[in-house]
Amino acid sequence: MTAQGRVVPAPADARAEDGRALVIRRLVKEYRPGQPVLRGIDLVVPSTGLTAIIGPSGTGKSTLIRCVNRLVQPTSGEILFRGEDLTKLSGAALRRARRRIGMVFQEYNLVERLSVMENLLCGRLGYVPVWRAWLRRFPEPDIARAFALLDAVGLPGFATRRADALSGGQRQRVGIARAIMQEPEIILADEPTSSLDPKSSVEVMEILSRLAAERGVPVVVNIHNVALARRFASRIVGMSGGHVVYDGPPEGLGEGDLRGIYGGESWLE
Repeated sequence: MTAQGRVVPAPADARAEDGRALVIRRLVKEYRPGQPVLRGIDLVVPSTGLTAIIGPSGTGKSTLIRCVNRLVQPTSGEILFRGEDLTKLSGAALRRARRRIGMVFQEYNLVERLSVMENLLCGRLGYVPVWRAWLRRFPEPDIARAFALLDAVGLPGFATRRADALSGGQRQRVGIARAIMQEPEIILADEPTSSLDPKSSVEVMEILSRLAAERGVPVVVNIHNVALARRFASRIVGMSGGHVVYDGPPEGLGEGDLRGIYGGESWLE
């Protein structure tokens, strides 16, 4: 650690073998040949806690998240999830891996014409036969869990409301509950507060961190709001120019680190 509190990330191979949910090694993504967005990312996500990824727009935060769940295909590198390289999976093997990865989207990604309950039960689609999903005949334990999660995210009595009738904060709560319905081994959240007002942003982060902690599920969240990252994360990863330039505790993130991540001086004043 430097005098500014900066922590230089160690290569993934050098870190402790125990307690790792996700190991990313030498990850590169190019949307255009010779113009990498991710430039050899090495990162380890522990099996518990909330990891916040901060950095300016265009630095690769969302691309990193989307490479993990394979919404984006990496150009090269490894993404080891519980010891299995996600970059090498396809077909049924990839679908099985995705069942264990909960995703919370910036724009909610709900089915607008369906009810809140039906959106929550979409989190079980990877676990039930196709005919049950088609007929919307989900097992009673799944329905009971969905009602319990609605209570947990502060939406009791919302089961029959259509998703398009909800506010932004309410939609994001449904998105979090749907991700938990998967019984995931990790949760990825891509800018879950960027479309919300300050009060709703805090509430969503509180719900996300609390539910994940109660279930012992690690969370990786991309977030622009540095104050929220400091408040809720157990670890902060700062990205700039497709590289990891800070990896450490929130209390170690100083002004010098923020200048290195975002550049400039005036925005800190």
